[in-house]
Amino acid sequence: MIHEVDEVLKGLLTGGALTGTGVEVAFEAPTRDWAARRNAPTIDAYLYDIREDVRRRERGAVAVRDDRGVVLKRRQPPRWFRLSYLVTAWTKRPQDEHRLLSAVLATLLPREVLPPEELTGSLAALGLTIPLTVAGLHTEARSLAEIWSALDGELKPSLDVVITAPFPAFPEYDAGPPVIEGAGVRVRGMDGTLDGSPVRHHSPRDLAGRGRAETVSE
Repeated sequence: MIHEVDEVLKGLLTGGALTGTGVEVAFEAPTRDWAARRNAPTIDAYLYDIREDVRRRERGAVAVRDDRGVVLKRRQPPRWFRLSYLVTAWTKRPQDEHRLLSAVLATLLPREVLPPEELTGSLAALGLTIPLTVAGLHTEARSLAEIWSALDGELKPSLDVVITAPFPAFPEYDAGPPVIEGAGVRVRGMDGTLDGSPVRHHSPRDLAGRGRAETVSE
């Protein structure tokens, strides 16, 4: 699932205001050594945090249906996880990096919700929309300064991009076959014989005194 979110984000970062710019998109940790090897304009989306969004956790089971609407399987609702990316721009001049970050903002701000048709693999198969936020309030336990310190890098402008994605919960359970036969009630008389036709929707009072009722399949 995580690699599929990477591909979705990469597709977004190479489109919109960045279409045709030829800017590379990387997912590497922006360490000093990595930065020293950059020789082309690059946008780096470093995945630094993964946390479950417990507010979205659901109970019960979800029905998996075919094209006719028949229930084939039942499974647990997906669990939702917040994938936080540290997005930075790398060029020779700070002014160019600021332009790239502006282009990233212009590209991602209109994409608050990603529909299933823009997703791939198991994400698309779930048929759910996934939310995206950019440059929101940083609420994770680790501050950005701590992240840069752990990377042994120099603090620089960055955008916090969070994609909240569903992760399928396993296992799945096969559903029983659909009921295709109806059930009726026939009344057995005192002599032990059945009435000739099914009797439906009788109340106990209606059947009182008519003998013993038996349930049969039509």
